Amino acid sequence: MFASRTNWPLETNRLTRALEEHRKSGKQLFDLTASNPTECGLAYPEREILSALSNPRGLTYRPDSKGLLEAREAVAAYYRGRPGFSASLTHFDPERILLASGTSEAYTHIFRLLCEPGDEILVPAPSYPLFEFLADLADIRLVPYPLLYDHGWQIDFTSLRSALTSHSRAVMVVHPNNPTGSFVKSQEAAELAEICAAREMAIVADEVFLDYGADPKLARTFAFHDAALTFTLSGLSKISLLPQMKLAWTVVSGPDNLAKMAVDRLEIIADTYLSQSTPVQLALPKFLSLHHELQAQLQQRISANLSALDAMLRESKSLTRLEREGGWYAILRVPVTATDDDLTVALLKRYDVLVHPGHFFNFSREGFLVLSLITPEKKFQEGARRLSTFFEG
Repeated sequence: MFASRTNWPLETNRLTRALEEHRKSGKQLFDLTASNPTECGLAYPEREILSALSNPRGLTYRPDSKGLLEAREAVAAYYRGRPGFSASLTHFDPERILLASGTSEAYTHIFRLLCEPGDEILVPAPSYPLFEFLADLADIRLVPYPLLYDHGWQIDFTSLRSALTSHSRAVMVVHPNNPTGSFVKSQEAAELAEICAAREMAIVADEVFLDYGADPKLARTFAFHDAALTFTLSGLSKISLLPQMKLAWTVVSGPDNLAKMAVDRLEIIADTYLSQSTPVQLALPKFLSLHHELQAQLQQRISANLSALDAMLRESKSLTRLEREGGWYAILRVPVTATDDDLTVALLKRYDVLVHPGHFFNFSREGFLVLSLITPEKKFQEGARRLSTFFEG
C-alpha cells in the first residue's frame, strides 16, 4: 500500500528508548546534543522580532515564485558584505536568488531539477544524516566520498573521482561541515569546480554554518563561484538563530547560460508550491540585521564551552579532541571499549549525559562522540566533567 521510498526502519533505537526512560525518571539531563538555539538561554530582542512580523502588508497575498523581491534583496545585501565580494560580480543579484521554506525544501527542488530517478549525488562522510531521507524522497542515490583526518580534515579526491559514474549529477559540500567543522579550502573548491565543469555536474554547497568560523579567510562563500554551476544554500535558522521562522534560500551561480536555465526551471518548481510565508519574507531584512548581535552571543558560548572542554582534555589520559575550524560541534576520539552506541547508552544511564554517537554522522569506524558547543555553559561543563569521569574511571 505504501511507496518503497518510505520503507525506512521505524523501530525506536536503543538510545532513543534509553532517553525516553531517562526523561520519565525525572532525573536531571546534561544534554550535550543541543541544536535548537531558541532553547539555549540566549537573549533574543523579542520586541524587534515581533514588531517585524506585524507589517500590515502581511495580510495581503501577492506571491512571487522566487520570493518577494525586497526579501531577496536583503539576502543579496548579506552576501555583498562577505569576504570575497567585489563589484566585478555583476551577475550577483536578487534574480539569482530563490527563497524556500527551509533548506530541506531547497535541497528537494535542486534534486528534482538535476536528477532523474536513480541518479546520484556525491555527499561527504562524515556528514548530517538528514540527506539520506531527502534523497529517498527524491528517488535518487547518495554516494559518499570520505573526508580524511590528518591534523585537520580534507577531501579525499582520489575516492571522490573513483565514485563518479555516468549517473553522477552533483557533488555536495557542507561548508563548514557538520559535525567536523571543517571548511572546503580554496584549492579544494577549485578542484571540485574543475571536476564538475568537465563532467557537466553541479556543486551544491550547504553554508548554513558559514558565519561560525574561527578564521574569516576560510569562510568564503561558494555563492561567488562561477566556474561550475553552483547552488549555495543557507537560511535564517543558523544565520539569525531563528529556526522557527522557516525561511531559507538558494543562490545560483556559474556560467551565465547554465545559471539562467537553472533559475528559470527552479522558478517553475518553486511556483508549484509557493511555500514561503509572506509575513516572514517581509520581516527578513530586519531578521538579517539582527544576526551580528545574536551570533555574538552564540560565539561567546561556543568559545567558553570549547575552552572548558580543552581544559578538561588536558588532564585526560584517554580522550582527545579533533581539530575544528567552525560550526557548533566538537568531536571527541574515545577509547573503543565498546561500540559508540553502547558507550552513549551507558553514559546516559550511569551519568545522565547525552551525546551523539559517531555513526549518527556516518563516521566509518567506532571511537567517536559528537558534542554540541551551544549547550548552556554550566550544563556543558558539568556534562563534560561527567563524561571524563566515565572514561577515566
